Amino acid sequence: MIIGLTGGIASGKSLIADQFRKHSIPVIDADEIAREVVEPGEAAYEKVLEQFGTKILEHDGTIARKKLGQAIFGDDSKRQILNQIMHPAIRQRMIEKKKRFQEEGCKNIVFDLPLLIENNLQFMVDKVLLVYVDDTTQKKRLMERDQEGEEDANNRIDSQMPLKEKKQFADAIIDNNDTRESSITQLENILQDWNIT
Repeated sequence: MIIGLTGGIASGKSLIADQFRKHSIPVIDADEIAREVVEPGEAAYEKVLEQFGTKILEHDGTIARKKLGQAIFGDDSKRQILNQIMHPAIRQRMIEKKKRFQEEGCKNIVFDLPLLIENNLQFMVDKVLLVYVDDTTQKKRLMERDQEGEEDANNRIDSQMPLKEKKQFADAIIDNNDTRESSITQLENILQDWNIT
């Protein structure tokens, strides 16, 4: 079974991803792959440079994520160009990793995809597992984690689809408003329901 793990910023997705790893279920992390596909020598790296120039590079030739972020900030057409380069490269790499795990005999694999629902990628997974927190908890955790102000937290949360809207797309939901233990117990119950041991 391919499980699509999703949530929102500071919803606690990494806690659940870690629990899957403890069950020896491999987790293919889209954010990690997003970094891999733009390393020097990768096709996506060349395409990003063609579009955005060398001003987005660090001294060592790697892409400076912050500079790239600034280059597309507030410009939808540039963001779309970047997405058209990144998304196919990320999907392709995830599928390659999935095949490798399946060849090694893994029956269950997790795709950790923050934008699973926004990008309509449900076709890539068998089940969608949403890690949910309410708005207040999400903002509080984000501010504690990043040590930024409330305005920064609001902007980052507002740039994503609200978690309560994502609920309708999920096959199962972990309510992560309470303790870590409570969330882990919910995951264990879901794995039992889905016959994943």
